[in-house]
Amino acid sequence: HSVSCGLLILIVIFSQNQKSCQMLNDSTVGIFRDSKELRLRRASIRCCVMSADAFRLALCSHRLLELDASWASEGLTGASVVSGLVSSPECSVSLQRLSLNGLHLDWGSLEESCVGFSSLLGLRTLHLANTDLTDDILEDICSLPHLESLDISCTPVSNLSALLQCKNSLRSLIAHRLRQLNMSPSRLLFVLSQLDALRHLDFSDDRPPAEDTDGRDGDEVARQLLEGSSRILPSLVSLDLSGRKMIGEAALAAFVESRSGLIFLGLLATGLSSSHVLTSLRNLKVTGEANENQVCEALRKYTERECFVQKALIQLYRLTTDADTAQPDMLELVLGAMKSHPSSLHVHLVATACVFNLTTQDLAEAMPVSLICSTITQLLHAMKTFPNHQQVQKNCLLALCSDYILQDIPFDRYVAAMLVINWLSNHQDPTLQRMAVAVISILVAKVETFKNSRITQLLAIVQQKAMVGVVDSTLKFALSALWNLTDEMPSAARSFIQCQGLELYEEVLESYYNEPTIQQKILGLLNNIAEVKELQADLMDEGLLEHIVILLKDTQVEVGVRYFAGGILAHLTSKAEAWTLDQDFRDAILKQLHESIITWAHLEREMVSYRSFCPFCPLLQTCQPSGVQLWAVWAIHLVCSQNTSHYSSMLERDGVTELLKALAAHPDTHSDIQRLVGSILRTCKWIKFYIYSTKCKKEKRNS
Repeated sequence: HSVSCGLLILIVIFSQNQKSCQMLNDSTVGIFRDSKELRLRRASIRCCVMSADAFRLALCSHRLLELDASWASEGLTGASVVSGLVSSPECSVSLQRLSLNGLHLDWGSLEESCVGFSSLLGLRTLHLANTDLTDDILEDICSLPHLESLDISCTPVSNLSALLQCKNSLRSLIAHRLRQLNMSPSRLLFVLSQLDALRHLDFSDDRPPAEDTDGRDGDEVARQLLEGSSRILPSLVSLDLSGRKMIGEAALAAFVESRSGLIFLGLLATGLSSSHVLTSLRNLKVTGEANENQVCEALRKYTERECFVQKALIQLYRLTTDADTAQPDMLELVLGAMKSHPSSLHVHLVATACVFNLTTQDLAEAMPVSLICSTITQLLHAMKTFPNHQQVQKNCLLALCSDYILQDIPFDRYVAAMLVINWLSNHQDPTLQRMAVAVISILVAKVETFKNSRITQLLAIVQQKAMVGVVDSTLKFALSALWNLTDEMPSAARSFIQCQGLELYEEVLESYYNEPTIQQKILGLLNNIAEVKELQADLMDEGLLEHIVILLKDTQVEVGVRYFAGGILAHLTSKAEAWTLDQDFRDAILKQLHESIITWAHLEREMVSYRSFCPFCPLLQTCQPSGVQLWAVWAIHLVCSQNTSHYSSMLERDGVTELLKALAAHPDTHSDIQRLVGSILRTCKWIKFYIYSTKCKKEKRNS
């Protein structure tokens, strides 16, 4: 029981540690000091901030089988890890697997203690990639009696002759990107050919094109390995030569044909992955660029190798440009690449483009919601990490610009909106500006708080477009964003006024008189302000209201425009005590409201949606003028007839059904209003009956 408990605690802490590299530290690791109660067998302190003393006291008293201390903080070195492990008689014998990738070995500090890797007598697997490994340390390592797997990638070793000491036990050698290797091709080939037990050899290299000449000796060794007899490395079933560009197809064919047990070949960036000799070998896994299987295998195999990841993603982008089926496994590989290289522009530039290919159109809807959530998280990280890189931002916006993603997938919309608006405030690219505003227009409808500065940025876009009289999608989306932002959001409406939005909107309303889509969005926002009792005084401007009355009366104006004009006037005239203009003007507006509304044709297309009917409740009181009541009832009738099931439940929830019944029963209610109220109540009664009967039938079938 105590063993299980200890393992569980470590897993919990480490899984949190992946979100914050400081979760497992000198303080938290102390809970493992009692090795009698918490008997650990496997420990991972990867990327953790920890001192050598804390490591030794908390973990070295356990009989560990495996330890991963890769990329730990500077306080922990390879020397301090090894000396701590050797200080425990149990650990020095029990430890079988040790990973110290990315650590500074600081081997000089062990010179006087006569301690080395060879003191860990049970060690079978050792990973030392990206360390300051030297030839002397390698000599010590290779004296281990049971060493089976060794990773010395990206280290400064210059001579591999020490490997001859473990030629009978070494089964896996990963020697990727050994830039300081100083051995003739013939000598290196001789050493490798003596490793008779070797089953896996990784001799790949991911050098950039500018450094191609630096790897010619290694390429020559790779060529000779392929052309050599099957008696060389007779146990080999897995060979990785990715990045070795000077090997030929004939050599590859000879190697494959002489190795019937081959299960893996690494051929990414060699130009050989399309070789005909590979087509008939169905059980052979290959990393390369020839097809999706090879590219995906490369992304799985080379997670931590940035150059290879980038090359694989470039090819994946080409292969998925016309994707028409959902491929969640492929998307997970792309996200894995982004997570493994969070600050790499090269990776994110291509990865974000791949994300767009894999989630465009309806592809995202066919994938697990959790996967799309993770995708959005990575896109937002990319936007935050590379705020000034136009193509990365464009890729992210293209991927985000989806109704399904923006409307239905749960994610932090406020953070997303902030990132997009921050980008907008510093860039003027028309294409990106259009996409950014389109995304914002949807996001802000679901964001409860917004800062004045963000409203100012959207207003600046409106002003920029209005100054030259442009009517484009950017202007429309900006107006939609501000409209959505102020919907039942009094604080946002107040901020809009404080940012001089009213003055700008009055100008735009007049200058775009013949543009109904623009007018409708402007009047929609003014309608939101009119719903807020404390802000109605800001709309009490006779010139503005006279212009709105003209729009209400004009039969040549679209009903959508007249509808929102009527809404503003209905809200402002609904409170006689708050009316500050001429009383005759109010009476004229109320009369015009009724006369105009009864002429409106029913709309088939959905023109507006409401979060709630709460703003309508004051307008439905029996004491209200008929013009005010009629506008509210006509609005409710419109949306209920277009989406009955949704809005009928909203009527009940917001207490509007009882208000409508009261209106219908009141003797002073106008007949036009009673007619619409009756239609609403009948429609909702029918839908309630339909839902109830459907439920009963379903229950009957289930029973």
